[in-house]
Amino acid sequence: MTRYALALAATIGLAGAAHAQDPQTCSTVRLSDPGWSDITSTNALASEVLAGLGYTPDVKTLSVPIGYQALGNKEIDVFLGNWMPAQTAFRKELDSRGAAEELTRNLTGAKFTLAVPSYVAQEGVRDVKDLSSNAQRFNSRIYGIEAGAPANENIEKMIADPAFGLSGWQLTASSEQGMLAQVQRAERRKEWVAFLAWAPHPMNTQFDITYLSGADDYFGPDYGGAEVFTLARTGYGQECPNAAKLFSQLVFSVDMENQMMEALAAGTEPRAAAKAWLAANPTVLDGWLDGVETLAGEPGLPAVKASIGG
Repeated sequence: MTRYALALAATIGLAGAAHAQDPQTCSTVRLSDPGWSDITSTNALASEVLAGLGYTPDVKTLSVPIGYQALGNKEIDVFLGNWMPAQTAFRKELDSRGAAEELTRNLTGAKFTLAVPSYVAQEGVRDVKDLSSNAQRFNSRIYGIEAGAPANENIEKMIADPAFGLSGWQLTASSEQGMLAQVQRAERRKEWVAFLAWAPHPMNTQFDITYLSGADDYFGPDYGGAEVFTLARTGYGQECPNAAKLFSQLVFSVDMENQMMEALAAGTEPRAAAKAWLAANPTVLDGWLDGVETLAGEPGLPAVKASIGG
């Protein structure tokens, strides 16, 4: 547990001993979304709970670098998408100046690294080092996500690393949706494509993909095995202890996020998908809302269950 989490726990404990009700200045909760469907899903779940408690969620779509800058400048209250170790550089920068608080680890069991369609893997491409000998079939190109994302920077470093033999290769930066559209086109034509992949995400059920080994130095072991953390701007736990308590207890699972993202992929609006998921799985609220009040100071659990029809 970081010193920020320890400080937050102490603050919440003291606030709970007296009264956890937040002031009206905390009524709007500003969240950051880099445009990734997993964070869109968790933001939607958080937003439904916040709304049931009487708060107003305000989700701002910001690229990863701008989102971290906004958090450090206190223009964003909470970010549910601190993927580690992929975002280590951004996290270190915030920690070096005490600009963020870690509220909790909200997801384990994630992964994040390069992948290819399984029909490509069946022809011998199972490690990043297998890419170079098939440059022509891949058009010497790797597809990534939005410009400035830490994962893209890792890919660029891999291209520059002589160990992989990728000299002359290019990274194509795009949105998550643009990258997956390219994968879909390639799969339909049985063309070769290398791209950034991660779980949880519907891509794991929409496509038959194989994660590549060999990128441990850049994405971490176990195919980029990742953990996702919830960060808040410095001071949020002291100013808004009730909301911070909620976020410190708001944890997800890979299966939960996969179900949410599948609903989004089918065209369901995020908040509607979140409300439907919570209505079908109300017991998750017991842990999320333990000791949490509404903005008006009433018990939070019954208020949220009533708001989702549970």
